[in-house]
Amino acid sequence: MTNEAHSLNSFLGAVEGRAYYMARLGTRNDADALDIIQDSMSRFVERYSGKPAAEWKPLFYRVLHNRIADWRRREFVRSRLLLFSEALGRGRRESSAEMVYDPPDPNEDSAEDAATTSMFVKALAAALTMLPLRQRQTFLMRAWEGMSVTETAVAMNCSEGSIKTHYSRALTTLKIHLEGYRP
Repeated sequence: MTNEAHSLNSFLGAVEGRAYYMARLGTRNDADALDIIQDSMSRFVERYSGKPAAEWKPLFYRVLHNRIADWRRREFVRSRLLLFSEALGRGRRESSAEMVYDPPDPNEDSAEDAATTSMFVKALAAALTMLPLRQRQTFLMRAWEGMSVTETAVAMNCSEGSIKTHYSRALTTLKIHLEGYRP
């Protein structure tokens, strides 16, 4: 394996878990999230593997963001078709949109700390799902990925001012929803 291929594999391995979580929040479905990650990684390698490694992070998250947005558009159309079909009495759709969270290892902290942390993380996950997609993606890229305003703007293909607005609105909403919790 060449050094470049090793670097690309290392990069994809490093972003895989966080990207999955972002896709999972966007789809609320494990299988769809995995499909989005696989598609995002394939498209990223296809189109951007020749770019300098310093540019990979915002480019990968742009691909991921676009894949999630595409999935949401397709789901919107599917849901409208299914509603129409149900109205005609031809079918039903059942979905399991439960948010699954794997709590931290309780052996690391006291039971009380672990319970408090677990409650906070569950509340945070629930609050994140309530955010509009662009605010959620901006928050996750900025706060979780540690991306700069410029990198996030490149990833989301919008202006830096939009990123600042989305991030500020996300923080305000999250603060309201998490006011009673302390990690």
